[in-house]
Order: sequence, then C-alpha cells, then structure tokens
Amino acid sequence: MVVAVVVMSLALLALAHKVYRANAAAMRAVADTPQAKRRSRLFNIVNAGQWVVIFVLASVLGNTGRSDWIVAAVIFIIGLHFLPLARVFAYPPHYVTGSALMFLAIAYPLLAPSGPQSPVGCLGAGLILWASALWAIGAKPSPQPTDTAAAEQP
Repeated sequence: MVVAVVVMSLALLALAHKVYRANAAAMRAVADTPQAKRRSRLFNIVNAGQWVVIFVLASVLGNTGRSDWIVAAVIFIIGLHFLPLARVFAYPPHYVTGSALMFLAIAYPLLAPSGPQSPVGCLGAGLILWASALWAIGAKPSPQPTDTAAAEQP
C-alpha cells in the first residue's frame, strides 16, 4: 500500500512538473501585474487566516477534552479556505473541492464506526485533494481574472 501511494505521488508530481514547465513562460509574464500581486496577497491572507483558525480551534478542542474532533475540524477548515480561493483565482472547481472536504468533515464522524477518530477522514481528504490536483492538472488554462473580477472581492 505504501509503495502504491509513493508511486502515485511521484507520478502526480511528475505530471504537475510537466504542466508547470509548459506554462512557466506565461506565468512569468503575468507575475508582476497588479492583478497577480493582488491575488498573491489575498492568497496569503486566506492561508494565514486558515492556520490561525486551525491553531485556535485545535487548542480549544484539545483543552476542552475534545481532541478527537481536531482532525474533522481541520478538514472542515481546509475545505472552507477553498471557497474564497475559488473567487480569488476565478477557479470554480475550488468550490467543489471545498464543499467536498466540508461535507466529509461533517459526515465521516457521524458515519464511521470509530467516529471522528476514524482514519477514513484523512483518507477521504487525501483522495479529494488528489482528485482536485488531477482535475487542475488536466484542465485547460482559463483566462486570468480581470481587474473587474479582482475588484469585486469582498
């Protein structure tokens, strides 16, 4: 099982690198635009917020004797962080990824035999994220968001 995961991970990495190399020139061309800088700043804000919420919630759950719920909470927060990123990057599949992770975080503790401690949560999150990565690698490039789309950010 571990060998299969390593092989699949390396194959995904190789495919991602191939797509990156094919698009490197285009990415460099837009890297210094105001829109790209704004997207980068918003990305950093969303990710910083995600980690602050994860840290605080994990601390609260751990200190209140509910540490068994930390993994489900982290999966939910990671899913939630995809929602603003879908808008920031004008990439609707992030809505699907985020929604799937949030649904998993709510459903698996209720349905798995060992509740929130079940490894099915981590397995499901990993599979959702791998599927999302494959979807992104296989997708045709979409136009970058315009100033108008970036200006509509809340």
